[in-house]
Amino acid sequence: MPAGRPATKQQTEFGKLLSSARKEVGLTQLELAQRIGVTQRVVAYWERESIGLKAEQLVSLADALGIAVDSLLGRNSKSERRGGPIGRAKRVFDQVTSLPRVKQQRVLDILETVLAGEGVRQQGRKAS
Repeated sequence: MPAGRPATKQQTEFGKLLSSARKEVGLTQLELAQRIGVTQRVVAYWERESIGLKAEQLVSLADALGIAVDSLLGRNSKSERRGGPIGRAKRVFDQVTSLPRVKQQRVLDILETVLAGEGVRQQGRKAS
């Protein structure tokens, strides 16, 4: 359940991209704010108001989110695009990122357990 009061304004295009990127990496507004050295209120403002960020602020945001500045601005370069259909694993992981954090952690714990078991099996096959 979202905290705070509901927004009364529509998000700007940049605000939607910022919010989406932040949620995709599983950060709250407060966590993102702490990573880049601003307050949570500043991040909330950026997500809902039409703003002009300084270049260094855009770079800090992109670095904290692990994405390119172009992606944060809604400009995907051709070198980043991949052809072909989206794989099943990608679709499932996109769905997982929309779950509450507690449920995301459960999914990741299960997946890590399965992958750890696979690692043991792969090592056994290599030794044979």
